[in-house]
Amino acid sequence: MANIKSQIKRIKTNAKATERNKAVKSELKTAVRRTREAIASGDKTAAEAALKTASRKLDKAVGKGVIHANNAANRKSSIAKQVSAL
Repeated sequence: MANIKSQIKRIKTNAKATERNKAVKSELKTAVRRTREAIASGDKTAAEAALKTASRKLDKAVGKGVIHANNAANRKSSIAKQVSAL
């Protein structure tokens, strides 16, 4: 454990941020998984709806600084390409 007061505070804030980021990343994985499941089932309308929610969640995660903008763009592009191929 750190001895410096500011470092002790920093450890606490990092732990809070890690928990928040973990929750957001879990939501992202779930949204992308739902999109992929809709694609696998061949349901175009469900896939498009799932793609819309997944894209929105990815954009929000970028805004919060949880993931990098390029990472979100690559994920969105990948699932969008699969949906349009249906």
